[in-house]
Amino acid sequence: MFGTVTHALFPAPSRRDGDKEILAASGMETLEIVSRLNRSDVDSATLDALRITTDRLCSEYPFMPSGQLLIEGRQWLRRVVDLHTKSLTLAQHREVLALSGWLALLVGCVEYDSGDRHAAESTRRAALSLATESDHGEVAGWAHEMRAWFALTTGDYRGVITAAQAGAEVAAHHGVAVQLAGQEAKAWARLGDRRQVEVALDKGRRLLEGMPYPENLDNHFVVDPAKFDFYSMDCYRLVGEDQLARTLAEEVLRAGTDFDGTERSPMRNAEARVTLGVAAARDGDLEQALIHGERALQGDRQSVPSLIMTSRELAAVMRQRYGTEPAAQDYLNHLQDLGREKPGFLPS
Repeated sequence: MFGTVTHALFPAPSRRDGDKEILAASGMETLEIVSRLNRSDVDSATLDALRITTDRLCSEYPFMPSGQLLIEGRQWLRRVVDLHTKSLTLAQHREVLALSGWLALLVGCVEYDSGDRHAAESTRRAALSLATESDHGEVAGWAHEMRAWFALTTGDYRGVITAAQAGAEVAAHHGVAVQLAGQEAKAWARLGDRRQVEVALDKGRRLLEGMPYPENLDNHFVVDPAKFDFYSMDCYRLVGEDQLARTLAEEVLRAGTDFDGTERSPMRNAEARVTLGVAAARDGDLEQALIHGERALQGDRQSVPSLIMTSRELAAVMRQRYGTEPAAQDYLNHLQDLGREKPGFLPS
């Protein structure tokens, strides 16, 4: 129905207080966790607290300002990496490598969101190395997914497909396989191959339907049904299925907004608004197109490369249909300003 999956229609509510959860689950405040890390050996309670802390940080990804999350993520990554100098059992060593991998993935994502391509790629490679050393297929899969994302936002669509397939080989039974299928579908959409778009989306839907509903929807490295609507929305916008794209965009906004109007998924919501803007522009409604397009550019928490990529598509429709309209020119100038602030994501 509507190209979506079952749990997207009947989602479970979820919003957690990370600091309270760390204290409740581990009995430790952050200061105590840090002091324990300074000991010569590491006990299971400390590792449990680190797991919860890592999950909390990954769950702050949609909400926390990128600068703050980058500082916290790097601080905890250094602390966990420093544990390699301690006396660890083999099992603890693998656990520390895996936690380091998750934190490196998070830091790399925020670096890329902020427009720091080179730092993000270095961090992604570090995460992949940690995954290889710890034989952790899920972390490795997400490292390949990041490569696919980087390639998508810089126009290397064949590179997206290669990275997605590499990730699927090492993480076929993990949730990231769904997101890899989504990235592959996005690439095929931009290459204009409608049949391969449907093949990739169908693969992702089948994988997602076979997985249990996730416990923590806020964790960036958890693929939930609403996220798959987000992938599908992007693809259908690209292939010109405007009504279906509009329906999915409205669903993305519904799922990404709390009852009080607070945005729980501001970056997804921004791209959904771009989709609504594209559909309105193609339908001849410049006013609505501009309202949606400008609002998409105004959020505090942005994934700049992804936002520029999708906004370029709205800009192309604006130039083609409304090139002489002053209001359209204002939007195009706003997008160019964003591109100048974060070079490398707009064509020169």
